Amino acid sequence: MQESIIIRAVSKRNGWTFTLIGVVALLCAVTLFISSKALIGPGMVSLIFGIIFTVLGIAKLIQPEVSVELRAQGLVYHHHRGTIYLEWDNILRMDMPRSIQGFDHHELPYIGVRLKQLSLLIDDIPPRLATGLLTEQRPLLMSSLTLDGELADLERYLNSEFSPVILDGKAYSGVQAMFSRRCEQLNAQLGYHVYIPVDCLDRAPREFLTLIREYKQRALVAK
Repeated sequence: MQESIIIRAVSKRNGWTFTLIGVVALLCAVTLFISSKALIGPGMVSLIFGIIFTVLGIAKLIQPEVSVELRAQGLVYHHHRGTIYLEWDNILRMDMPRSIQGFDHHELPYIGVRLKQLSLLIDDIPPRLATGLLTEQRPLLMSSLTLDGELADLERYLNSEFSPVILDGKAYSGVQAMFSRRCEQLNAQLGYHVYIPVDCLDRAPREFLTLIREYKQRALVAK
């Protein structure tokens, strides 16, 4: 059996440093405000920088220590709202999705995963994570539709977003149905159901794809 491979997000680095800089800047801002009215300008600048660095630092700190795991049984994606587990047998394809604008193609900053059976993901995903991903992926959805000029598809999707859905003979409603429709819509537009941001990786996206494909192949052969 293969040993698990742990991926730690580069984006999590320097979280404490950013937070500390932000707190110091906020303290400086308070000191400047108290000291003199003539220092309100510099105080406002310090306040703004303090807020920015503190928010960025906290955002880094709340990210999970491990973002992705490659296990003998499958791929695990850790999000601060929950975890997605995808078995190798259920993964059909992995690559970077591309958007099309005119004659130009450019890769989007995600690792896309196309599934054989979407219902396995819907049954397993925590509702809190599904809700968070619905919000986070809305810009991805809007850009994919706009770039393809398929605004009619967007209208149809938005009109049916809250409707129940049936996958593999099973009926889903609520958040599960909404996330199912989102996955199917993104798959129709970009070719993948699941999207892992590249900023949660510890290496270049293409290097990660090579690693994960080789690991998957060895895992399937070892079964």
